[in-house]
Amino acid sequence: MDTKTLWQIVLSDLELQVSKAVFQTFLSKTKLLTITDKTATIGCQQPLLINLIEKRYYALIKKTLDLYTKTNTDLVFTSAPTEITQTEEGPLFTKIKMPPLPQNTNVNMVRFNPDYTFENFAVSSSNQMAYAAATAVAKNPSHSYNPLFLYGGVGVGKTHLMQGIGHYIVKNNKETKIYYCTGEEFTNSIIEAIGNKTTVAFKKKYRHLNVFLIDDIQFIAGKNAVQEEFFHTFNAIQQNGGQIILTSDRPPDEISRLEERLKSRFEGGLTIDIGPPDFELRTAILLIKAKHKGVDLPIELAKLFATNIENPRKLEGVFIRALTESETLGVPLNEELVKKILGKTATDAPQKSRVKSEDVIRAVAKHYNLKLTHLRGSQRDRSFALPRQILYYLLRTELNVPFMEIGSIMGGRDHTTIMH
Repeated sequence: MDTKTLWQIVLSDLELQVSKAVFQTFLSKTKLLTITDKTATIGCQQPLLINLIEKRYYALIKKTLDLYTKTNTDLVFTSAPTEITQTEEGPLFTKIKMPPLPQNTNVNMVRFNPDYTFENFAVSSSNQMAYAAATAVAKNPSHSYNPLFLYGGVGVGKTHLMQGIGHYIVKNNKETKIYYCTGEEFTNSIIEAIGNKTTVAFKKKYRHLNVFLIDDIQFIAGKNAVQEEFFHTFNAIQQNGGQIILTSDRPPDEISRLEERLKSRFEGGLTIDIGPPDFELRTAILLIKAKHKGVDLPIELAKLFATNIENPRKLEGVFIRALTESETLGVPLNEELVKKILGKTATDAPQKSRVKSEDVIRAVAKHYNLKLTHLRGSQRDRSFALPRQILYYLLRTELNVPFMEIGSIMGGRDHTTIMH
């Protein structure tokens, strides 16, 4: 068969072996240029992609191609010539003076989750500071904290707060040019702009925004060309008086392979950690979810759910399952049904960790053959400092002890030391 037909068959097979996003972003952009008995040359119109494709998918492509050619073929990857002009702003885009966007352009507003508003956000000690900062930014964009950087684990409410800002701004100023996307979507937009030669439209879309909200910014780390363009976009929006809001699963200085100039800009505003929700907050979240679904959930049942499930997303999922089972069986949502769903893990009261802070301190001291006074002391030798830092980490992540309390336990250290 000819190379075009062969490659269509190979791509069809590859599409079944990888995710839709991977196929559309990477593999679908390739083309089989030539093939001999020993070598297949694979081309790609986007130079930005070719190295990634070779590095990540060489073995998969070779295995699939060999399956249809019945040979042991070596792969050679090459980027076909592009027609990008040499007059560039940054590494990607031509210097073209663009007209401003129409003043009534609300970009991509339909993608906001209607449930992610401030009114539906439950506040407690773990997210109170983040909530206060978010409301301040919503009421006075680009003046309170710019950029606003929210970080935390899965399901703690980063996206909810970010979109809450968007809802509030649009509600109170419909003329605002606002856009929300994820780090992955921003990356794909750049790749498509290069491939389709629509770089002017890309710049018009992003660089004249009044408010730019980007979720999971850590996704752009390690992608040099994407970071370069985001750097220019960031600067352009800020210089025009726009507000930037970012979320990540970790603080800027812990995002590996993120350029230093981006780290410094992210840290130039306000960076806030959103901690995991405690028992009371999980109960409040579930009551809000139930009310939104039109369900009158008794607080005792909400406590039962919150006692046994710590992850807020899983909490909602189990609650929906309980509602579904209640409707299917034609029985009311009661304690018996909830406990049946929760299984043997169900308990009647919130359980505190059986492990105490002192237990962890003793375990670390024993592991490193140190005295307790060594861990609590002020000596900074590596033989003491590293076990001490591991101890801080365990107290914070496993027992969820507040930073200030850890500092107090460990001899009156400042909470910023523990955070570091």
